[in-house]
Amino acid sequence: MRNNEDSNKDGKHKEGSHKEGNQAGPSSITPIGQGRVHVIRDDEEALAVATALAAQFAPGAQSRDRERRLPVAELRQLRQSGLWGITVPREYGGAGVSYATLGRVFAILAAADGSIGQIPQNHYFILEIIRHEGSEEQKRFFFERVLAGDHFGNALVEPDVRRPEDRKVSLVRDESGSGYRVNVRKYYSTGALFADWVPVAVADEEKRHFLAIYPRTAEGLRIVDDWASFGQRTTASGTVIADNAYLKPEWLVPHSVNADHVKPVGPVGQIMHAGIDTGIARAAFDATVAFIRQRNPKADDAPADAVWEEDQLSIREIGDLAVALHGTEALLERAGLLIDKAYRTNLAADWTRAAVAVSEVRAASTHSSLLLTNKLFELAGTRSTAPDHGLDRLWRDARTHTLHDPVRWRLFDVGNYYLNAKVPLRRPKWAENQQKPKAMPEGPEPVTGALPEPRLAAGL
Repeated sequence: MRNNEDSNKDGKHKEGSHKEGNQAGPSSITPIGQGRVHVIRDDEEALAVATALAAQFAPGAQSRDRERRLPVAELRQLRQSGLWGITVPREYGGAGVSYATLGRVFAILAAADGSIGQIPQNHYFILEIIRHEGSEEQKRFFFERVLAGDHFGNALVEPDVRRPEDRKVSLVRDESGSGYRVNVRKYYSTGALFADWVPVAVADEEKRHFLAIYPRTAEGLRIVDDWASFGQRTTASGTVIADNAYLKPEWLVPHSVNADHVKPVGPVGQIMHAGIDTGIARAAFDATVAFIRQRNPKADDAPADAVWEEDQLSIREIGDLAVALHGTEALLERAGLLIDKAYRTNLAADWTRAAVAVSEVRAASTHSSLLLTNKLFELAGTRSTAPDHGLDRLWRDARTHTLHDPVRWRLFDVGNYYLNAKVPLRRPKWAENQQKPKAMPEGPEPVTGALPEPRLAAGL
């Protein structure tokens, strides 16, 4: 086992889910970065660490949700465990775990706490962008910092911009010529309040897109804790404001948002979201079975192999839920394996298959998480709605997270691939040509809300 010493450093969802909040500065929350950091070596260890952390996080999930208490202590445990660094490539000292493993890690964490399961998503997404678009110097610097315990938040989504391509100019040269200045307001900034680094999505006057990666305590960068959704209450997915914030040139990472082919960061980002919903579905299934067993216990003198036969309809429903859950878990594994294959071959056809598989599991995990969190109450009965049980947290977390980006587009991608052999990109051409609606935010992966032409709809 190797440990890295911590050192001093310079450094979602739907409209109506923000509240008036406090502006976060350097001393607004207890610093996450304290203590020694373990370095995870392989996939097996990553899964073992995630499982151990989930067992520690689960008992307090209900009270954190009820009190809207931010998981500062839990994120410190996550940091010290080394889990932040599991996707750092092996040539840079990390475990370089498979994407099948990464999907399972998210499912494990989200089953324990849907908010904690959400917070790391942007961190690994930013690491993926740096891996593909960062310079060699940026890779070495940020990968080393992550292995030492640093993690990324995000500031990607602008209130009045539905598509990344339409971002307004927010990055200009500093008058001194030594760096840049950024002026922009972002929301749904999951994890920024806890992070060491806050990547801000920006565009320059030539409509080139970048990540401006700031230390969380940078002058001119303000984080407002105004997240007020009814679900995933403790993700701190609030507002980030860059007010003429100075940026060093070495912290500016290119990030292309236009592509005529599947880019690795897309499927990787989405499989983590699928893992979150899959984990919530697993938690709901386990809670349903436990509640029914508690409601209908076997007699003390019943034989060891006795079964619950009093409620045949509930037994049938549990079977249906098990099939839905296990099917989703299998699709999650399959999508991860196809991403892994695409990384090995780097063939466009393999990346397309991986993207389609991820869309399939995004759709399946959305369906399963909503189905299982609803059926939980139907099968467990009225007593399950008592606030002491805290089971509503599972439904609220599932309903909130599944609004991240519309599942109808995932189903469209899948159908369009199998029927028309179309590569699943951000959106089809006919959607690009529609008039853009005014200020209707859809989350970190915005899409237009236009309907297809009737002829195309009929063809599907």
